[in-house]
Amino acid sequence: MKPRASVLLIVLAALPLPLAAQATGGMAAAPAAAPAPSANPVSDALRAWEQRSGRDLIAAAEAMPADKYNYRPTPAQMSFAQIQVHLANEGNDVLCGKTAGVEPPKRVAVDSTATKEQLVARLRETFQFCEQAFSKMDDSKLAESVSMFGMNPSRATAVLITVGDWADHYSQEANYLRLNGILPPTAQRRTGM
Repeated sequence: MKPRASVLLIVLAALPLPLAAQATGGMAAAPAAAPAPSANPVSDALRAWEQRSGRDLIAAAEAMPADKYNYRPTPAQMSFAQIQVHLANEGNDVLCGKTAGVEPPKRVAVDSTATKEQLVARLRETFQFCEQAFSKMDDSKLAESVSMFGMNPSRATAVLITVGDWADHYSQEANYLRLNGILPPTAQRRTGM
């Protein structure tokens, strides 16, 4: 290779470094500090998932028109209203209470004859309870046994059951919405991204 070509290649290879330094205001940007590892990664993840699931399930309940709350894709499936009733009565309060080891609130049961507004309001109340129940939870008791639904799983298993229940019911609701020509909340384009 000719000397001029070698010098040109070296200059071209080195040129991006000063240009990049100019763009960042220095020769090299300091690496971002890594976040400190969580002392309670499972409980922290559960709290984050509760926030997301609450937001998504409430948004889905709000998105379905009131006149479609009795909709069910097949006779064997729960109606949209029955899903809300399940979450409100034996879903969130029991799952969150048992998982966190706190007594769930005593509420008058709702049924599928309740209005959309009543069911959405109850769903909000139950997710508020879940948030409160999980607020002081830590990972130190994940191996403990909890009694729920005739079983005695570990608290860690109860976490998975709770998250799985929310995912299952959101999936149902998203399908029910789509079958009625409504885009589910998580499929909608987010603004500001």
